[in-house]
Amino acid sequence: MTEVLDIRQKGGPRNGERQVLDKQLFMQFLAWGGAKDRAALAKALAASKLEAVLYEDLNDPEGVGLLTWNENPGHFLDIAKTLLKTDAFRSLIFKPEYVMLGRTYALGHEADLEDWLIRRPARSVVDPAWPWAVWYPLRRKGEFAALAPEEQTAILREHGKIGHSFGEADLAKDVRLASFGLDKNDNDFVIGLIGRELHPLSVCVETMRKTRQTSRYIQRMGPFFIGKALWRSPSAA
Repeated sequence: MTEVLDIRQKGGPRNGERQVLDKQLFMQFLAWGGAKDRAALAKALAASKLEAVLYEDLNDPEGVGLLTWNENPGHFLDIAKTLLKTDAFRSLIFKPEYVMLGRTYALGHEADLEDWLIRRPARSVVDPAWPWAVWYPLRRKGEFAALAPEEQTAILREHGKIGHSFGEADLAKDVRLASFGLDKNDNDFVIGLIGRELHPLSVCVETMRKTRQTSRYIQRMGPFFIGKALWRSPSAA
């Protein structure tokens, strides 16, 4: 008999049973230049009732980035038809190189699967005490997929311990999104590093460079968007 394909998200055991969830959160990042009137952008976002974060671009005096999220990917088409055609956004200079789209995913050991997939990412990005963010896509080399599962696990564990240590030290929060088949440049993941200050986020990226995964099995990373939140949706805060 043909085995039924199960693509649901799976977490750790709870009340004696493994957690399973048939949904995930999609997050999209867009960026523009020529944003002279940022108050107008914030006003348009507030009127839209979107769950979103608007960032100032640290490396472009007139640059902004917009992060939005929803469980339904069709939601982003609605944004394109409404919000992005308002006067405030229509006059901006779109930066296609910064387009990022990904979905949350589980590793199989999460204690609260629904919180990990749906609530935690939004909670991390809207925290007013953590305004700094570094967003970037990455793609692994094909050789990584050919490694034995136990070797992959060891490599990922080394990488994960660094992220965990920065989180435990209250220096950085991370948002990890899978973008397989969702990215025009065929990237595998979108990473968001969220911080109270920018310096720890830079140090986190630097520390990750020394891991076996990054030094040997990453094909490309970036471009990097470095920003500071200037508006957040009140409903998500």
